[in-house]
Amino acid sequence: MKRTPDTTRRSEASRRAILTAAFELVGEVGYAKLSIEGIAARAGVGKQTIYRWWPSKGAVLFDAMLALSEGQDGADLPDTGDLEADLKLVLRATADELNDPRFDQPLRALNIEIMSDPALAELYAERLDRPMKELKKNRLRSAQEAGRLPADLDLDVAVELVWGPMLNRWLHRSGPLTHEYADTLVETALRGLYAR
Repeated sequence: MKRTPDTTRRSEASRRAILTAAFELVGEVGYAKLSIEGIAARAGVGKQTIYRWWPSKGAVLFDAMLALSEGQDGADLPDTGDLEADLKLVLRATADELNDPRFDQPLRALNIEIMSDPALAELYAERLDRPMKELKKNRLRSAQEAGRLPADLDLDVAVELVWGPMLNRWLHRSGPLTHEYADTLVETALRGLYAR
């Protein structure tokens, strides 16, 4: 009896090869020199295969970055009851990720592309930015409900106060991203938020 090939398995293998190739290549050649042709050659697929699933190299790179986090438990931020300790843990991990040379070039390239590609910006907002912002707001809301933050605190602004400076420092290379900086950032932001 002749078995029919499992095209879903082959498609998944091709998708993984494409995402891996995009991530590796952007680190080697930079975003400006990254091309669909180069990704296809590295992945061992035709460029039409890539265009069937993604409209641009930016979209491929975005999915490659998302694939790195697959399987990680990102359902909630830590909530031990100690808001300061929990936020320090999260911001230290963020600093470590942004300092990782494997992620620096791909993340920078992705940020640049998001600024110039409205479709990619919306995809980023829908699949990553808004869900992550909700996780952050949920953690701050928990502190509100426990009486540790003011009940009338604007959670959107609070998220920007806590996380925004680290991203700004990384984007502009305006200073080192250390655990000490993460801790100071949390302490300073919370002083302002508690003071209300």
